Amino acid sequence: MTPLADAYSQIVDQVLVADAAGLDLVGIQDHPYQRRFLDTFALIANMLARTSRLTFFPDVASLPFRPPPLLAKTAASLDLMSGGRFELGIGAGGFWDAVAGMGGPRRSTAEAADALEEAIPIIRAALDVGPEKRVVRADGPHYPVPGYPAGPAPAHRVEIWVGAYRPRALRLIGRLADGWVPSYGYFGPAAFKVASAKIDDVAIAAGRDPARIRRIYNIGGRITDGPSGDDPLVGPVERWVETLTDWAVELGVDSFIFWPSATETGQIERFATEVVPAVRAAAAAR
Repeated sequence: MTPLADAYSQIVDQVLVADAAGLDLVGIQDHPYQRRFLDTFALIANMLARTSRLTFFPDVASLPFRPPPLLAKTAASLDLMSGGRFELGIGAGGFWDAVAGMGGPRRSTAEAADALEEAIPIIRAALDVGPEKRVVRADGPHYPVPGYPAGPAPAHRVEIWVGAYRPRALRLIGRLADGWVPSYGYFGPAAFKVASAKIDDVAIAAGRDPARIRRIYNIGGRITDGPSGDDPLVGPVERWVETLTDWAVELGVDSFIFWPSATETGQIERFATEVVPAVRAAAAAR
């Protein structure tokens, strides 16, 4: 979901329809430098207060704007207040001119990867705090944390999902993350399969079960009533069911984030009532 300020009322309508229709997960972009966008975390808090069952996550949070201790604090707070309906998507950042324009750091590709690798253990340590006092510390060059008492504890174990594509970041996901959030526009099914296998290999080498690392795929398109062209994400319900079932079974995708090309809520209703149940049934049968 794109957090356009001018489309706020439409966002509310779409989220309420998704909640009522039985969908599970909503992802919201995070681009703080975009003047037309609402703040992602403020919008998520608003939407959590309006819904009863949906889980929300930033898709994905821009790390250069959000220091790990504060990011963990925000994640824990949203999860606690919503009764366990928040997960944390995070990315190394990009658009460095825009980041620097708002006072953020300008990082090279290697520096951004270093910062992400530093950030995940800090966030994980802060989110895993229990009733006992836990002091979180780190000594990395990007995020030196002398020591602070983390809290509050979230309502459930908040997962850390990473949106990334480069080999080093994929290795990091295999070692440390709880999920991977790529987008169809950047990684088609063939690239997805290769990258997912790399994550699996690294996870196994690190003694982790790769099946426990979620694969959340951002997909955009339109559900139509008649035949369409070659785009697998534009066409009738039957095409959508076949495509998403194949990707769920053959690629190991466990969650699809649907970005409809049309703004009306009818696309979300059709996805929830016609596509999702059929994909779940077909994937289970296969």
